[in-house]
Amino acid sequence: MFQGTSLLNLDAKGRLAIPSKYRGVLAETSASRVVVTANPQGGCLLLYPQNEWDVIARKVVALPSFVPHNRNLQRILLGSAADLEMDGQGRILLPENLRKYAGLEKKVAILGQGNKFEIWDDAAWAGEFDALVASANDFRSELSAGLAELQL
Repeated sequence: MFQGTSLLNLDAKGRLAIPSKYRGVLAETSASRVVVTANPQGGCLLLYPQNEWDVIARKVVALPSFVPHNRNLQRILLGSAADLEMDGQGRILLPENLRKYAGLEKKVAILGQGNKFEIWDDAAWAGEFDALVASANDFRSELSAGLAELQL
């Protein structure tokens, strides 16, 4: 399971060094192969180990493409997906179009999200995090049934 936040720098070529604590897991579960794609909800990129991506991609492909929302999701997730392999130093080269989409320049935050990572511009993530905390403290917001039962 991927969790936590790591603050990293992209190098001049747009390469991102995967945190060392995750490299072994990625090597073991997906032969160091990952897929990076645009987050359809905007703001960041999604990074999946290849084995996790295969499950997601099959589900997305199976959606009826005659439904406009499904077709848009397929275009975003599948159309922007890039198959990548970590190099010997644990780096991946993020494609320029995806870096531009997420506004990634130099400083990035990589967030573990269980089966995947989100890759954010560091400043954008700081603003998003503040907004998320404010929203979580808004007691007028609706909670899902599962979240309402969760005790922290």
